[in-house]
Amino acid sequence: MVKKSLFQLHWFFGITAGLVLALMGTTGAIWSFQEELLRLFNADVLKVQVRDEGVLPPAELVRRVEAAQADKVAMLWVDTREGNAARIFFTPAPGERRGELKGAVAGQGFFDLMLQLHRFLASGDTGRQITGACTLMLVFFCLSGLYLRWPRKPLNWRAWLTFDWAKKGRAFNWDLHAVAGTWCLLFYLLFALTGLFWSYEWYREGLNKLLADAPAAGQQQKRGEGRGRHGPQKVDKNAPPLVVDYDAIWNNLKHTAGPTLAAYNLRLPPAGGQPATLFYLLDDAAHERAFNTVTLDPASGQFKRVERYADKSFKAQLLQSVYALHVGSYFGLPGRIIVTVASLTMPLFFVTGWLLYLDRRRKKRQVRAARGAVGSASSSADSWLIGFASQSGFAEQLAWQSAGQLQAAGLPVQVRALGELGEDDLRQARRALFVVSTFGDGEAPDSARAFERKVLGQAWPLDHLDYALLALGDRQYPHFCGFARRLQAWLGERGASSAFSPVEVDNADSAALQQWQQALAQLTGTQPVAAWQPASFGNWTLTRRERLNPGSQGLPVYLLGLHAEAPARWAAGDLVEVLPRNGQPRVDALLAGLGLDSNTPVQRDGLTETLGQALAARQLPSSREHLIGLHAQALVDALVPIGSREYSIASIASDGELQLIVRQERHPDGHLGLGSGWLTEYLPVQGSVSLRLRRNSGFHLPEAPAPVILIGNGTGLAGLRSLLKARISQGEQRNWLLFGERNRAHDLLCGAELQGWLGSGDLQRLDLAFSRDQVEKVYVQDVLLEQREEVRRWVAEGACVYVCGSLLGMAAGVDAALKGILGEETVQQLVEDGRYRRDVY
Repeated sequence: MVKKSLFQLHWFFGITAGLVLALMGTTGAIWSFQEELLRLFNADVLKVQVRDEGVLPPAELVRRVEAAQADKVAMLWVDTREGNAARIFFTPAPGERRGELKGAVAGQGFFDLMLQLHRFLASGDTGRQITGACTLMLVFFCLSGLYLRWPRKPLNWRAWLTFDWAKKGRAFNWDLHAVAGTWCLLFYLLFALTGLFWSYEWYREGLNKLLADAPAAGQQQKRGEGRGRHGPQKVDKNAPPLVVDYDAIWNNLKHTAGPTLAAYNLRLPPAGGQPATLFYLLDDAAHERAFNTVTLDPASGQFKRVERYADKSFKAQLLQSVYALHVGSYFGLPGRIIVTVASLTMPLFFVTGWLLYLDRRRKKRQVRAARGAVGSASSSADSWLIGFASQSGFAEQLAWQSAGQLQAAGLPVQVRALGELGEDDLRQARRALFVVSTFGDGEAPDSARAFERKVLGQAWPLDHLDYALLALGDRQYPHFCGFARRLQAWLGERGASSAFSPVEVDNADSAALQQWQQALAQLTGTQPVAAWQPASFGNWTLTRRERLNPGSQGLPVYLLGLHAEAPARWAAGDLVEVLPRNGQPRVDALLAGLGLDSNTPVQRDGLTETLGQALAARQLPSSREHLIGLHAQALVDALVPIGSREYSIASIASDGELQLIVRQERHPDGHLGLGSGWLTEYLPVQGSVSLRLRRNSGFHLPEAPAPVILIGNGTGLAGLRSLLKARISQGEQRNWLLFGERNRAHDLLCGAELQGWLGSGDLQRLDLAFSRDQVEKVYVQDVLLEQREEVRRWVAEGACVYVCGSLLGMAAGVDAALKGILGEETVQQLVEDGRYRRDVY
């Protein structure tokens, strides 16, 4: 909760105060070298020839200047070393600040504007209040940013200071924001903590009390001494006129400072009877503000008190050096350069912060847009209730398409997840559609477990309810559409009336889906609409294929990189559907056995192509006896098209590349599996593959920040990797991965990447299980049981659990282990709360 609150404040202040801080940083950097730049462009005005006998004594200098300007000098600033022109300030009009004489200095107005923008936004005291508040926010940004990106191994410098230049999009913006922020953090704290000295009186008073040395015996510091602000001095009309003995002051200064005098600044009072202040700098001074301070009687030139910088305590030296610390000159020329560069990077954080903020807003809009063109939900009694239960997102998609069809007919609808429905919802509804999938062999999807446990079996009277049921399943399982059939039986027992016979869909069969559409059209009294068209397959290019487990005892595993013809977006946890093709060796073997020519033209879906091309997209039988004697076109017509294969996406959209992790499969006869063989063997690099994205909302990350426990084995790493990448791009570091494979030496998939995340703190825990590295096999569920206390702690802290990999063995073992660690009721509650999500196959 603390981290979430800090994150919200961090970005909120960032997009509000960031622009002011960017302006302050840029103008401060421009102004920091103004003296050198002005002297460079005004050498004839600001540079003088150094005389052998040294600079003019102040008496002669004042005499000449006052004669030329017909005005009284109030302050002298003389550099005795480098030939820089002296700066003369004259007595101002009442209530005004001193005016400076420099002749016609090109660029002085520009630099004065930069200083006004830097300190006051060129808006006087109002601007000073704004810059002061933004400076306080800069302190908050530094400290909250440090907390938000604190890695698990804070002593690993790479975790703090290294960029990953391979990242793109949001991931790169986050990396740039966080890593560059770490580089600049100390400098920004230095800017802020010193800049506040000129922003707030309470801050100056506090620093003076904290750092100033106690006055010497018999002395009392006057209010205002040692501060960095000087306003117009009040003049007593009855005070005597000011008399200054410049010769005596000069002689005493040379005697006190010695031959190493480098510069001096004489500040005279507005009237007689008041002390003057003299600051002087020696050649060996620590920095440009390491002045020695003299309080003197201007009439006699007598030095009353001398405060040497070297005699002060370290903390008092720091107090006097606030300006030098602020501009970096405390650390010499390298310090000034580094501080200037850090100031110039201030807009970087404003820009990257806004890009990250806009990216979050865009993703939220995409989530809302995923609901389709369906209008606002209505819970009125005459609205249609559409309940869905989805494991992979397909049932949810069909539910929203059904809602769109009803709403197009002018009917009010409300779409709800089945797990959200209770007795009141079902009692109030008069008409309902249920679009439900069955998970595995007859089980309810994870999101509908609570519905089955709490609702099915209840003796609620539902004789008022008319419903229709669309059931999704896979006929390879004995209990085909098992959950949907249990739902249908319960509805019938409770007296609900079925508007038409349930429509059962085997593996997204298009004919069954069209039957459902037509039934809905008849139910609403509208003309049948055009058949729902799923997202079309696009042409993607395989740009790279890298083996991840060379030398493994198991089958090869490959990391595939694909690029689309047009920009594509997807969320972490989503899937792809790939249309594979038969490898040329299999096609050639079939044609050789049938005695047919591969180049014979045939018709397929209204297009003319060769027989070899057509067979590459058809399911080829293991036995060809029943095909002997067929001519080319009859052979194509006798074979069914190849269906799509699903794979978990292993990357995020900001990577700029869609990545899959695919293991080759081999049948007992030695042939490669159709989908894996096409992607890992037969499809050439730079070849084209038909692919489409599919939303998998049941495996998306939680909307609110929370720790995550990611569990998987083998190529199940793909889905977990995309979740990890998304978490890292969002700056979330409470990530725990438990991963299992055969041998550590060869089967630690993406091992360097995982170790890098572990070292940087983006992956807080990494627990591995290698089943073949010891006599007794150890699987990921065994490691989970070993870490039972840690699992309980993470879950108690709000962690979400994600499982990706094989359904048989790993997923079942992990489910049993979690129930043993947390208890069945807790695991069931995690499922119902959406904190236990599975993408298993």
